[in-house]
Amino acid sequence: MKTYLRLIKRNLIYLCCCAAFISCRQAGQKKTLTRYIDPFIGTGFHGHVFLGANVPFGAVQLGPVNITHGWDWCSGYHYSDSTIIGFSHTHLSGTGIGDLGDILFMPVSGSVKTRKGTLGDYESGYYSLFSHEEEVAKPGYYAVQLKRYNIKAELTASERVGFHQYSFPSSEDGKIIIDLKEGIGWDKVTQSMIRQVNDTTIEGYRYSTGWAKDQRIFFTAVFPKPIVAFSVFEDTVQKEGKEWTGEQVKAVVQFQTKEEKQIKVKVGISPVSCENAMSNIRTEIPHWDFNAVAAAADAAWNNELSKIIVKTKDTATLRNFYTALYHTMVAPAIFNDNNGDYRGTDKKVYNRAAFTNYTVFSLWDTYRATHPLFTIFQQKRTADMINSMLAVYQQQGKLPVWHLAGNETNTMPGNSGIHVITDAYLKGIKGFDTVLAWEAVKATAMVDERGMSYVKKYGFIPADSVLESVASGLEYAIADWGIAQMAKKMGKADDYAYFSKRAKNYQWYFDPAAKFMRGRISESKWRTPFSPFESRHMKDDFSEGNAWQYTWLVPHDVEGLMKLLGGEQSFIQKLDSLFVLKNDMGKEASDDITGLIGQYAHGNEPSHHISYLYAFVGQPWKTADKVRYILDNLYADKTDGLCGNEDVGQMSAWYVLSALGFYQVNPANGVYVFGSPVVDAASLRLDNGRTFTITVKNNTAKNKYIQEITLNGKGYYPSYILYKDIVAGGELVITMGATPSVVWGVAKEARPSSVLHD
Repeated sequence: MKTYLRLIKRNLIYLCCCAAFISCRQAGQKKTLTRYIDPFIGTGFHGHVFLGANVPFGAVQLGPVNITHGWDWCSGYHYSDSTIIGFSHTHLSGTGIGDLGDILFMPVSGSVKTRKGTLGDYESGYYSLFSHEEEVAKPGYYAVQLKRYNIKAELTASERVGFHQYSFPSSEDGKIIIDLKEGIGWDKVTQSMIRQVNDTTIEGYRYSTGWAKDQRIFFTAVFPKPIVAFSVFEDTVQKEGKEWTGEQVKAVVQFQTKEEKQIKVKVGISPVSCENAMSNIRTEIPHWDFNAVAAAADAAWNNELSKIIVKTKDTATLRNFYTALYHTMVAPAIFNDNNGDYRGTDKKVYNRAAFTNYTVFSLWDTYRATHPLFTIFQQKRTADMINSMLAVYQQQGKLPVWHLAGNETNTMPGNSGIHVITDAYLKGIKGFDTVLAWEAVKATAMVDERGMSYVKKYGFIPADSVLESVASGLEYAIADWGIAQMAKKMGKADDYAYFSKRAKNYQWYFDPAAKFMRGRISESKWRTPFSPFESRHMKDDFSEGNAWQYTWLVPHDVEGLMKLLGGEQSFIQKLDSLFVLKNDMGKEASDDITGLIGQYAHGNEPSHHISYLYAFVGQPWKTADKVRYILDNLYADKTDGLCGNEDVGQMSAWYVLSALGFYQVNPANGVYVFGSPVVDAASLRLDNGRTFTITVKNNTAKNKYIQEITLNGKGYYPSYILYKDIVAGGELVITMGATPSVVWGVAKEARPSSVLHD
């Protein structure tokens, strides 16, 4: 006991010191950047973002779950809803498939049933209504009033621990329902267990299947005061004793709340064991000061946000920018314990790993902007994300495709993990085994599945053999370009030649007569009928898109695509047409095709680089027009402020980079193409201790065209900037104007190219 008290005292002193340091630092900055974050942005329309309490990249995402299920409830919450069935500890953010929602807690009072209930019938279960007027969300903190019980629920979190604080009305029977049956979306429990350890501790586990087929999560819950009664249930049937294992396990925990109306509970989670979950609690939150934990969460967010400090007179832009930056750091999520233990894809436990293990890799989305953004301001975490991906390779024989909760879901076409690794390697990011990285990218590119055997045999994927053949083939070609450049840098001449040839395989899908990418049956036969406008979700040759959108998916060889289209002028004419043509995509079009400008679909990732392609033909002002329009019209500081799924940070990463003024078109060549910055100034604090500053002169809504640029005081004429120049630190000054410059970015030598810039 004395040792425990000393531990509490030591940690309280530490927290006080941290608070004092944070206070001093904030006084220097006047106000924290977290004040600009609005977590409700993207909770409406099709944004699907997570709402609740978490810290950057935390394992815990503790937030409310609505009673409703469906596509717009993939995160468990949608702003249109007014119901809550409880607060679960894991959520996805911005996906098109629902999962997780593990370990749900619901504070209740009176006589209650252990089922969540049916909408419109309070007597059928325990759910409650709520009002947005009695709801508060800030980084690391969430609160809501449960109308049915008049209970105020407050949530905060550390990396692996959720901290609940429930304030009850005058009552003698404050209760908490722990529901291990409920999950989000596709999730279905396969086995769960709960048991009372002592008068203040409960532990258990939840195994489930869904999008991720074999999920395992353990938890320990600790209360600061004794439990009065503890009952276990199989769904609604009460069982004897203090422990139960089954498929629909629930528990009701009762406390005396007549005098002390507040119940607190710390819930540690672990992919390994209940013991590790308890250790996470003792290490991360060894005290009971809820406000201190909420303050620490806010400070953690402010520390990450302050790595990119922007200035603008428009507060809406500040809210959009910092909320977007916040969204990029919800995931990937930590997937190990405080001692380093984690459970691998092979379901084996790996003890005391030397790196921080991550999961929730939405790589088909995030390789385009999120990871190129991370290479600028999250280099150390980038290395650990790659270490996590390399561990997955060692456990399952290939790099992750869409990795979730220790499971490979194989969702979305391509081998997108390759882009992340080759990009990081070519940029010189340290902290991972480059020999293993080479082995992993090469082996993954040779695995005979998901159409790869056809690539190796024919160079293309026959459209009558594999769904989404064009999307897969184009994605594979992009990955092959990155592998080739990695091979070249490593001195592997044969591999460089082989993968360089495969990187040209995109040409197989281009029909020179139709001037579009389309499904090919054989060397001499195309799939018919064909319409460049039509989209048939998960039934055709594309993935969440049509031929108009996919024809541009050659970011690694824009010059080669230009030749296929007939040269520079034909390229420009077709690109112009993309942004104005309107046509019906058909009854079976993907719901993900949103944020349309003509046929350009900003709500879906394959379009994200297209507006920057004008720079490759010496027309950077057209990129400025399109980028400014997207920034101003397809993002907003309101609940429906995202024009499509957040996609685990990708939509927001596009905004962050574009608002700063540039975007990496080729996912692995380190070339960031200039667009049209909307901020007046930015300061990027880099992991190497250097600072890169951006000053934007004469920036207004009308002055959206770049006139001239200086880098470190010298005239800078390219319409792009290299990664190595950003991370070297320095000062970039951009002067804007109301009309396109006839000089800047026009000359051929000023244009970006698809080659690797060493």
